[in-house]
Amino acid sequence: MTTAFITGATSGIGRAMAIALSDAGYDVYAVGRSQAALKALQAERSGIVPIAVDVTDREALEAVLADLTIDVLINNAGIMPPLGNFADMKISDIDTTLEVNLSAAILLTRLVVPQMRERQAGHILFTGSTAGHAAYSNIAVYSATKAAISGFAAALRADLSPSGVRVTEIVAGRVETQLYQDILDAKARAAMYASKVVQPDDVARMVVAVLGLPAWADVTRFDIMPTWPTSPSGTK
Repeated sequence: MTTAFITGATSGIGRAMAIALSDAGYDVYAVGRSQAALKALQAERSGIVPIAVDVTDREALEAVLADLTIDVLINNAGIMPPLGNFADMKISDIDTTLEVNLSAAILLTRLVVPQMRERQAGHILFTGSTAGHAAYSNIAVYSATKAAISGFAAALRADLSPSGVRVTEIVAGRVETQLYQDILDAKARAAMYASKVVQPDDVARMVVAVLGLPAWADVTRFDIMPTWPTSPSGTK
């Protein structure tokens, strides 16, 4: 495997994975909406190919993928809507969260899997969350999207395993990223990250290790959590 296509690559886990895979010898296509962030990423690793596109733009995605051969697809792009009781949630926030976190990942996967099936090789990864496997208040729709991604990944694996295509769900919990930047105040963020928590580089190192396994070994899911407990976040 030589090429990796990573969405949400401008910050956090996605950026860390792009750098780690580039360092591991992959030709990396880094996808994101911020031209400036993509240029900064390319300046740090010249071998990374930046692709400025919105993952919810179906026609743009189809155009980007038309001439690419993808060995590793990492569906990492995602958003966290404002925290709050579901009964008070804006319909527009519900729509956007479903579109970015779920629909875009399913569409992108559909655009890529036929070539993997034809080659009888490939690896698809999804950045999930502990919120898709346990109940937390104030993040009902986010949790729904991550639970759906988990179910989709498992069923996709059943569809593709006869073709030698591997599927991995990354179940990350309390990783220190910008995901909560706009929805938690400084006090809540400080409580959430009160002790040493998982860093994006930690997740990226695990991804490189998983991809490095022989073709007959598929890590279907890996959970990565902080060793030490921390105070509750804003999802109380």
